Amino acid sequence: MDGDRALISLDLERALRWAAVCHRSQVRKGSDVPYIAHVMAVALILDRLGFDEDVVIAGLLHDLVEDTEATLDQVADAFGPAVARTVAFCSEQKTDAQGKKRPWIDRKRDHLEALVEAPVPARAVVLADKLHNLQSIALDLRAGRPIWSAFNAGRDEVLWYYRTTVDRLGTGDPRLEDLAGRCRAALAAIEELEKPEEKIG
Repeated sequence: MDGDRALISLDLERALRWAAVCHRSQVRKGSDVPYIAHVMAVALILDRLGFDEDVVIAGLLHDLVEDTEATLDQVADAFGPAVARTVAFCSEQKTDAQGKKRPWIDRKRDHLEALVEAPVPARAVVLADKLHNLQSIALDLRAGRPIWSAFNAGRDEVLWYYRTTVDRLGTGDPRLEDLAGRCRAALAAIEELEKPEEKIG
């Protein structure tokens, strides 16, 4: 055991506090679960896979710029350019030049194209995000919640987006391949949960 390594550094604590404050008024889709649970889960996945602290911090902050008033400049000032670059790759362009919300499918396609050039840390954060979302969907389906109505797209479009993301990002590093495999298993579990029950007799 390395006695010199902090179990939680001051930077991690600052990132956790910032994420908790910025997301404090948000909840997960179709639930009353505070949104901070999601970014904490993403950070935990990344830490368990052995990514360094900058990647774990980016996991905590990955939705900050996209979904709150925080800016990339603020992320860079607080945690450095590496974290800011990863967060930038994780952030969709949700509005157009006039400030109107862009169509779901346009946002997703553009984000997938941008991620083609993403380095391993950004791919890892995106895949960890997808893994937690898929597991959350499976949990909601098991509980009988009408989860698909909470999305801005239909079930088939949502699952297409997840499959495409996993296929495009889940190569080039054993940890990415691990994440991709777990995402595919979660997708298969969701499809299994939605199969109609066979009637006997």
